[in-house]
Amino acid sequence: MIDVIVIGSGIGGLSCAAILAKYGFNVLVCESHSIAGGAAHSFKRNGYTFDSGPSLYSGMSYSPSPNPLRQVLDAIDEDISWLNYETWGCCLPEGTFDTQVGASQFCEVLQQLRGESAVAEWQRLQEVMSPLARAAIALPPAAVRYDLGALLSVGQYLPAMVQNAIGFSKLTGAFAPVMNQVITDPFIRNWLDLLCFLLSGLPADSTNAAEVAFMFADWYRPNVKLDYPAGGSGAIVDALVRGIEKHSGKVRLRAPVEKVLVENQKAIGVRLQNGEELRSRYVVSNASIWDTLKLVDSFPKRFQQARQATPTCESFMHLHLGIDAQGLDSIACHHIVVNDWNLGIGAPQNVVLISIPSILDPSLAPDGKHAIHVYTPGNEPYEVWEQCENYEELKQQRAEVMWKALERVIPDIRSRTELSLVGTPITHERFLRRYRGTYGAAIRATDGLFPSAMTPISGLLCCGDSTFPGIGLPAVAASGMIAANTIAPVGKHLELLRSIR
Repeated sequence: MIDVIVIGSGIGGLSCAAILAKYGFNVLVCESHSIAGGAAHSFKRNGYTFDSGPSLYSGMSYSPSPNPLRQVLDAIDEDISWLNYETWGCCLPEGTFDTQVGASQFCEVLQQLRGESAVAEWQRLQEVMSPLARAAIALPPAAVRYDLGALLSVGQYLPAMVQNAIGFSKLTGAFAPVMNQVITDPFIRNWLDLLCFLLSGLPADSTNAAEVAFMFADWYRPNVKLDYPAGGSGAIVDALVRGIEKHSGKVRLRAPVEKVLVENQKAIGVRLQNGEELRSRYVVSNASIWDTLKLVDSFPKRFQQARQATPTCESFMHLHLGIDAQGLDSIACHHIVVNDWNLGIGAPQNVVLISIPSILDPSLAPDGKHAIHVYTPGNEPYEVWEQCENYEELKQQRAEVMWKALERVIPDIRSRTELSLVGTPITHERFLRRYRGTYGAAIRATDGLFPSAMTPISGLLCCGDSTFPGIGLPAVAASGMIAANTIAPVGKHLELLRSIR
């Protein structure tokens, strides 16, 4: 008999399944798509390898690391090759320039753009964030579980938590009050709004301070580097799948789940769309909360209504290009474009991200070519697409903002392009089974934390970007670990913690 069925092979679901397999559970992952990885999968076209989603990684090329995804890979004894870089391009209303990760490097940018007072404010913010950053990594997500076993798994970190109690007290609310203590410079405030939006899909007044503190602990430490997985984001997916399969777990593709089977308010398995029924002791849904609700008929009405009302982040536009790379040796591999600070950081199509990973890993494109991924990160309204009459025409219209952003980096990009693919919220909805194509739940820090993995149905847990800790690869990997830990005996959980410490 199957011990655990995981619905969906996003990073959260794969992390959960890999940890469970490591614990010795018989695990089956059911994925509707023909490719594992959810929004983080890679795909190939005409000799190019493209990332479908995430392109920015940090805290992955060293161990031990505070990054939960790195902790998952450590726990399952898997890794991949990581390529390092430190420079990224910025195309902002103030101008176009390259910058580097690291607190001191950003001071150089501030000195040029804003002067001494801005530098002083940024340095003061580093001081304020230092105890918060220590607090944010004092309790690793790998220690968390949703039962009394947490007294042992979390309890061993109590001394570090007590030592960082002042920092802990500021982590549960929004980041904006922390920022407001020291930052008055409008550019720095806009910059922090941007970083928050990239972390959570929300601005600083709605992003949890713990997320920002975690980012500061990683991005602004001495000698920091950013990471990129050799082979693209699919290499991470492959590592997680290897971790599942080497412990006798399975990942089944083209296996969409139609229903979670429930008897006496206990999950007992799933029914696939082809009518096949699979029985298990536990079910973990890596689908979004809105999509999970469709799979269960017996949720209590109050739970159903509350979860259905969870606000959504907007969706994405994607532009995948294969281009002639001649003469492009000196450009950065990643760029951020902001069109207008005054519109608000989350305004539709106001922020565009550009990733040219073949600069780091030439194997992602044919010789003399580059693979490019341009996307609007969680700021594309689904409503625009809901009742469009000419889908192909709308794709080209809405993709124009990405072309124009890319022209700020590569002015002759259109004449260089040999392959062009456009993705939309409908693409997200169809292939990734994302409710309304959403990036994830838009739960404001002022409204509390994301829900736990637990549901009113015994034996049915959730993981992914609708559950604690929230949106982003580190967060969903953490949610997968937490769900797996909650199912596992506490003794095995403590062994795992010792192995990754």
